[in-house]
Amino acid sequence: MAGPVIFDDFDQGTDSWRQLRAGIPTASKFATVMAKGEGKTRAKYMRALAGEIITGDPMETYSNSHMERGKTMEDEARETYAFINDVEPRAVAFIRNGQKGCSPDSLIGNDGGLEIKTAIPEVQIDRLERGTLPSEHKAQVQGSIWIAEREWWDFVSYWPRLPMLKVRVYRDDTYIKAMADEVDRFNDELAEMVERIRSYGMRESA
Repeated sequence: MAGPVIFDDFDQGTDSWRQLRAGIPTASKFATVMAKGEGKTRAKYMRALAGEIITGDPMETYSNSHMERGKTMEDEARETYAFINDVEPRAVAFIRNGQKGCSPDSLIGNDGGLEIKTAIPEVQIDRLERGTLPSEHKAQVQGSIWIAEREWWDFVSYWPRLPMLKVRVYRDDTYIKAMADEVDRFNDELAEMVERIRSYGMRESA
């Protein structure tokens, strides 16, 4: 059984990175994949991946000044995290494991990983008060643990001049099993969609 394949010889956001993740569900979208029912967002994501598979062209990724600032703050958060925890985060571009993948913010040692989110002050203060992994990021974090085959993942929430939140999240095999079933179902439906569209022209000309 194949395990995770780590790509670390280029950066996230590059053409190589876009090509690697094209056509497969990634951890940042696992909450969408796991959405109950036939949600519009899930269907839209499936169509986008089908388009990547059929055309061979990755989706365009939108970037603006707000996102660029977020990337700068992410670097600050990683440096702060590394100093506080006396670790050397390993930057990787992408991890692929079968028909799924993730773009971790770092790998930590042999057993862990790191997910960094920036949060405006009101959100950061709310997260600090709660002191737990925000529910909207559970699928991404557990999905990264699953794909990278790790035991834990540190979730970090950061905003300059506010305390940094760190929550260590351990592997939840029950949740991961349910996630795996949904990802498999999604990939099966995706393959069927690709087949339907590829045969569409043949049906029309028959």
